[in-house]
Amino acid sequence: MTREEIVRVFDRRHDAVARRDVDALAADHATDSVLESPMAGGTVNGREAIARIYRGLFAGFPDVAVDWSDLVIDGDRVVEMGTMSGTDTGGFMGLPPTGRRFCIPIALIFTFKDGQIAHERRVYDFTGMLVQIGLLKTKPA
Repeated sequence: MTREEIVRVFDRRHDAVARRDVDALAADHATDSVLESPMAGGTVNGREAIARIYRGLFAGFPDVAVDWSDLVIDGDRVVEMGTMSGTDTGGFMGLPPTGRRFCIPIALIFTFKDGQIAHERRVYDFTGMLVQIGLLKTKPA
């Protein structure tokens, strides 16, 4: 893929997130794509499993938004960085919604093969997110 083609993929993905279009997001992944994410509980395999992760994100945090800051492209490897925020109004991890907001920096690391995402690794402060939305308590310092 050319740099311009990859940029178009990410422009399309940003629009799909804004529209909560799980099918469009999942379609960018190869049928045997691998996703590593704390929110997924580790590693999931396949487009359908990845679609379930997107559905869970949008169900738990209907107002989720990402402010993308950087897109680094090196051949078939891409790193996208930004800040993700949202409110736990839909319930998360099978628990009732807390109504609390979170805001965390994220880095998404992609490998493309044959024009599709073959592997994605999501790196973010999952513990910090859980603390912010009130699902995890911390001791005072």
